[in-house]
Amino acid sequence: MELKPRSDIPRELTWDLSSIYATEEDMYADVDALKALGSRMAQDYKGKLDTPERINACLDDLRELERLLTLTGHYCDLAVSVDYYDTYNQERNEKLSRLASEISSALSFIDNEITEQSESVLREAIAMSAHNRHYLEDILRSKPHQLHPETERALAALSQTLYAPYQIYNMAKLADMKFPAFTAEGKEYPLGYTLFEDDYEYEVNTSVRRSAFTAFSEKIREYENVTAAAYNTQVQTEKTMASLRGFGSVFDSLLFHQKVTGEMYHRQIDLIMEKLAPHMRRYARLLQKIHGLDRMTFADLKIAVDPEYDPKVTIEESKAYIEKGLAVLGDDYAEMVRTAYRDRWVDFAQNAGKSTGGFCASPYGKNSFILLSWNNRMADVFTLAHELGHAGHFKACNSAQSIFDTNVSTYFVEAPSTMNELLMAHYLLKTNPEPRFRRWVLSSMIGKTYYHNFVTHLLEAAYQREVYRIVDEGGSVNAETLSRLMKKTLEKFWGGDVEISDEAALTWMRQPHYYMGLYSYTYSAGLTIATQACRRIETEGQPAVDDWKKVLAAGSTLDPVGLARMAGVDITTDAPLLDTIAYIGDIIAEIERLTDEI
Repeated sequence: MELKPRSDIPRELTWDLSSIYATEEDMYADVDALKALGSRMAQDYKGKLDTPERINACLDDLRELERLLTLTGHYCDLAVSVDYYDTYNQERNEKLSRLASEISSALSFIDNEITEQSESVLREAIAMSAHNRHYLEDILRSKPHQLHPETERALAALSQTLYAPYQIYNMAKLADMKFPAFTAEGKEYPLGYTLFEDDYEYEVNTSVRRSAFTAFSEKIREYENVTAAAYNTQVQTEKTMASLRGFGSVFDSLLFHQKVTGEMYHRQIDLIMEKLAPHMRRYARLLQKIHGLDRMTFADLKIAVDPEYDPKVTIEESKAYIEKGLAVLGDDYAEMVRTAYRDRWVDFAQNAGKSTGGFCASPYGKNSFILLSWNNRMADVFTLAHELGHAGHFKACNSAQSIFDTNVSTYFVEAPSTMNELLMAHYLLKTNPEPRFRRWVLSSMIGKTYYHNFVTHLLEAAYQREVYRIVDEGGSVNAETLSRLMKKTLEKFWGGDVEISDEAALTWMRQPHYYMGLYSYTYSAGLTIATQACRRIETEGQPAVDDWKKVLAAGSTLDPVGLARMAGVDITTDAPLLDTIAYIGDIIAEIERLTDEI
């Protein structure tokens, strides 16, 4: 069916942004407060940040300014994300973005002046304030890469322009692309970005599934050059910024902010490409055998092992599943889940112009906001549990930490979300010993949790690494280059077991994470930590749960190595990743065994 306009969506399927601001007027009152605070800070502190006392006084004000920026920014940006056809919300969001850039430029002197102080002054300032401690430690760490104050001010003023490639990508994808219907077996079917990614990719009818993939690919191909131009602009900007700040490569620059080493980054990609590929090829062959496919194509990889057994789940029914599945995390966590449903934290709607995929935004001091498109599948239950993992994470750290200490490294940030998916699966396995049910749960773990994080996003990361290598050597990329790199990456992983067409090569056009630095690989990194921590919970019980909840509350007070260590996982070695890959292989082997028995 055709997607409805946002105005026709029932209220109960939408999130409630009034928990940020009751009215738009309230939001604009905070905008005025934001302007006034920024102006006062410039007057009170510019040229005067030369003592530990004044430095901390300024940072105390900066925390409040960051809070106001977060609330006003989320209120406007979240409204756009559910309806890219709404020009009023777009214009309001652009206005807020310009204001944020102006304030950032006007206050760029803060980091510059603090950086210019001696280490002894900074150490004294650090000792004076627990709330500002890690912010100041990061300034010390960044000192070698700080530019001239006027350059920093100019870059801050240009921040909105520097984010333009991502905006162009989203507008092309979510506002400009209009998908015509396609025909399969003599019947006409509607098509859209969300319909394809949330529905047709899992369609059991091979003719419909493959026809949808072809029609979808033909439409996005029409936008390949503008999408490639936006992406090339993004990576060239990142390379320029890396060079300006004195980093040896764009990899060094992007990993610096994640607080992880190049060894950790490359290990994640190289070991999965080498060690996981044989297991996933077995899984692909199993899918082909079960479904009696003439050949295994890229369009067939997301079909279920047992689609007839995949239960339909309503939104109301999902609540009980998630409450029980995550009960091991305690009564406070269960109460958060109930509140999320009751107070409309979740936007379940399918409507035209809505952002694809799913995400969770957690503005400091407020509840979380979860975007997804509900299709009445058990897969949606796992998606919601995943996003509630982000919500639970930031509920804990936002409550326990300064706003400065909630910027968790992307290397770790997907661990709490994927942990919830694993807890859901383990709960389901305990509810029913019947072999077909067990196979369904295990195949859901492989086909959803591990496929999404260890295959889809990891392959995107392997492709992305090749793009950055070209850029690091002074080159640029276009649509032809990007399709070639993606096709080569897919063929390397899947070998001869999956047919990789030119249509499959266009997968590079579908991922917004490319505009977020080295983000794609972190899904597998987070799931590696989650797998190991979850296995501890399964064997050790409450002590492991207690450790995990301490990790959630720690925010960014620790780097990823420290957070993982707190959870009982040592990510400085290959062992956790190799053990996780072996665990995935064991699950696939059990799915094969159960298939032979059923």
